[in-house]
Formats: sequence, structure tokens, C-alpha cells
Amino acid sequence: MSIGHRASYSTINRMSPTFYTTLLTTLYGAERANQLEKRIIDLVERYRGRIPVPADASLSERDAMLITYGDQVREDGQPHLQTLAEFCNTYLRGILAGIHILPFFPWSSDDGFSIKDFRAVDASLGNWLDIERIGRSFRLMVDGVINHASVEGEWFQAFLHNKAPFNGFFITVTGKPDLSEVVRPRALPLLTEFDTAAGMRRVWTTFSADQADLDYHNPDILLEILDILLLYAKHGAQFIRLDAIAFLWKEIGTPCIHLPQTHAFIQLLRTVLEDAAPHVRLITETNVPHRENISYFGDGTNEAHLVYNFALPPLVMHTFRVEDASILSDWTSELALPFSKATFFNFLASHDGIGLNPALEILSAEEINGLIEQTFSHGGQVSYKQNLDGTKSPYELNISYFDALSDPASSEPLELQLKRFMASQAIMLSLRGVPGIYFHSLFGSRSWKAGLALTGQNRTINRQKFTRADLDAELTNPNSLRSLVFRRYQALLTRRLASAAFDPFGGQQILDMGRQVFAVLRTSPRGDQSILCLQNVSAQACTAGSYKLEPFQTLWVDNP
Repeated sequence: MSIGHRASYSTINRMSPTFYTTLLTTLYGAERANQLEKRIIDLVERYRGRIPVPADASLSERDAMLITYGDQVREDGQPHLQTLAEFCNTYLRGILAGIHILPFFPWSSDDGFSIKDFRAVDASLGNWLDIERIGRSFRLMVDGVINHASVEGEWFQAFLHNKAPFNGFFITVTGKPDLSEVVRPRALPLLTEFDTAAGMRRVWTTFSADQADLDYHNPDILLEILDILLLYAKHGAQFIRLDAIAFLWKEIGTPCIHLPQTHAFIQLLRTVLEDAAPHVRLITETNVPHRENISYFGDGTNEAHLVYNFALPPLVMHTFRVEDASILSDWTSELALPFSKATFFNFLASHDGIGLNPALEILSAEEINGLIEQTFSHGGQVSYKQNLDGTKSPYELNISYFDALSDPASSEPLELQLKRFMASQAIMLSLRGVPGIYFHSLFGSRSWKAGLALTGQNRTINRQKFTRADLDAELTNPNSLRSLVFRRYQALLTRRLASAAFDPFGGQQILDMGRQVFAVLRTSPRGDQSILCLQNVSAQACTAGSYKLEPFQTLWVDNP
């Protein structure tokens, strides 16, 4: 269907016995709400009691999570998910509690984020049994890539043939509406023309011509997606990451980002999960300025359980670039959580680049330019987005986080580079929230320039895959960079999980111990344990109170 007018939105009473109806009325109007509510209740009943429930669903200091592709580690003759499971069980059991497996479905582009079949596992990776086995050893995060679908998938192919109900699954635009307000995340055309059995149709393609946006004005799409996300929970997902969720709902005449209907959808999804699988947590992924990003907490009880802390990667990079923790300390001292059961998903690197948008309201234009210049000088790339006025501006930095901090072409001693990198990771691990650690950070990867040359895609620079034999060889070599980084990371994680002061809902106080030091005092929820975390962010020795810190030293002090 073609998208139309703005819908009204009002504050929803979370305690209302007709909460489904209230949200559905917000999305589809009162006339259809009652019928849709019945369909959702029927859907919930089909899954109730069929979704496995973990013995302990609470979050604690033990809940650090690996971010990885399903084929990150490969071995000839074995499905990739089985190789990944064996590798993680060998190296990560006891230090990481969870694994975020990036999209493992059949796909056509964007390294998995252009999904052809939302209900299947890519045959090269394995099958649902392999996913479930990983979920029995680690807490599993699964991607809900629900903004769009691959144009090579069955849904879109049926759309091209004008087959019901799929001919109403994707957003099409007729006439010449004013789309000048639409926020663009990439410097690509917003609409893509397709020759269909119903004639030429212009389809909304937010992210690429291979990724057609789903039309949530059609309630059949809503029900289809709810069913798919409950299926993920049935296969063991304890966390569902809502990819690019800010762009979900579109209304001509608006920016088509952060719309009230998108927030209503998240509230509806959370309610469905609380009814069918209350242990499953929602994590929103919105690479936008921090103030907008944290709006997805809702009131702390009705939207995301966790929100990606997108401002952290560029702010930590800036901190080590200028060797001054002042801005980072000021910003983190003001971080507040809206509710005792909502928290941040802290990370420094991921399969994507280092986003610049989240730091726009925190760093100056000159400081942002400094990050860009350092990325280029360290061998990285920069990706751009389309602005409303037709110009382009830097969107993300494409570089491994190790190289973002240290120039691989410099003569600087490797030991100093190691200490700088580990100090950055210690900052992330010390902050209140659940830490997410990208595979390439855990094992000290440098930028993969050969991959960039191979694909021509900037993000490939941080997406190298490994053979199991090669990675094992590096990790058993005590002098290899991967082994050196992993052993130090292992020590930090072991220390972290041993103290309830790192509970994601515990206390956090940022201390002023001079510009060279990032200092945070963490306390357990019961107040019986505390840890003072000191990170020297400079290449110069310094003092922090009564503590002497060597260049880039991390010092965690129990019960100071």
C-alpha cells in the first residue's frame, strides 16, 4: 500500500487491561483494533508454554556478551555454527555468558542484513539445532532485522508477481510526494523502481536497492513479524536485537525516524513478549545522537530493556586521541537510567563502523574532524550519509578499534599499543550496563585491508573471517598479538565477573582525578562491594589520589 497521513498518538496507560487495544488503536485506528487484538492473543497462546525458560533469567556482572558472525571461525567439512560452538566452548566458557550471533538466515547482501527467509538458518551455517545448542551453553542474542527484507526473498518475489497477501507487504510510493524531510542513513536513493505484474512500482529502500522496507501500515506484516520474533524465542533467544528500529514506521511529511508509531510498536512487542516469554529482553539498535537514542528506554518499563550505548565508541576514541578524559568523564557522570531494570548495552566495536552521529551533540565539529583525520592516517575509511539538503556528511569510521587508537605504520612499541587498547576496553567493562565485545576486539584484530580491496565495501575492513587452524595457531603462540590481547582480556573479564560491584544495575559514580584519568567507583546493588576503576588514558605516568599509574595503566581496587 502507499503510505499516507500522519496518525495521532497519545500517552498509553501501561496498566490498562486493554493495553493491546490501546496500542493497536494508535497504530491502526479503533475500528480494526479489537479484531487485531484477538489475532495477537491467539498468536501468544500458540507460543505460550512452548518457549524454553532459563533457570535464571536475571542479569548480573557475569553477563558480558560476544558479538560474532556465525561463520566467524571456519573448518572444512563442518557447518560453521558447529565450529563456532566448539571454538567458544574451548576459549570462552566461564568468561563470557552470552553470544550475539549476527544474522544467520539466508541472505543476499549486507553480510546477512538483507534477509531472504526470516524463518530459516542459512544452510552453509547449519540449522536451528545448531542455534539451540549454542543457546544451551551461552545466553543467545538474535537479530530482529524487521525494517526490510531482501528483494531476492520469497516475500518480495511474490510481491513482484502481485500475489496476495505479499503485494501489500512492502511500502510503495505513488505520485510525487514531498520526501525532503526523510532522514537518510546512507548516501543512496530512497526509492527503487521495480517492474511488477501490476506495473512499475517505486519501493521504499532505506538502506539499499536490495533491501525493501516492510509496510507496517498493513497489520498482516505486524502479525507476521511478531510470529517470527516469537519463533526466535522458541529456538532459545534470550535477547532480541531490534536492528535499525528507528526507521520502522513511515509517514510522508515527516522525517520517518523515531515516529511515535515506532515507539508504540516496540511497546506492543514488549507486551507480547511479557505475555509469552517474559525472560526475553529487547535491545534497540539506533545509531543516532545520544538524546534520541535513549528515548527507546520509554518510561523504563515499556520499551527496550537495554539500549546500545552508541556514543561510547567515538567518545572513548576521542579520549585516547587527545589523552584527556574530561569530556568522557563529564558525559558519563550525567548518564542516568530511567528505571532499575533498564540498562545500557555498552560496546566499543561491532560489525559496523564507529558511528559519529551519537557524538554530534557531545563533541565539537573540530573534535569530530580530529577523529576522521586519525582514521584516515591510521589506514581506515569513512562512510557518508545523505543530508536533507542533498549534501553528504561523515556517518561512521571504518577501522578496527585497535588501529583506531594506534597507528599500525608507526614505530611505537607494541606493548604501549597493547596497553592503550586494553585501557579502552577496561573503560567499557567498568561502566554500568552489559558489555558487548566484538570478536575482533577480543582477539586483537588489526584492519583487514585485503578484505576492503576484495569487496570495495568500507565495512569489510573490520569483518575478517578465520580458519579454526589459523586462529588456534595464533592463540597458542604466546607472542602473537591475538594471544597477547586475548590473555589480557581474559584477565579483565575474570576480574569483572568475580565482583557484584559490576552488576549492570549497580551504583556508578564518576570521580574527578585529573584529566589523564578516567575514574569510576562501582558499587553492588546491596552496597556490600565496591571497586574503584582507574584508567590512565595518556602515555605519561600520573597519580590519581594516592595511586600511581604508569602510561595507559588500568588499576581496579577492591573496596577502596
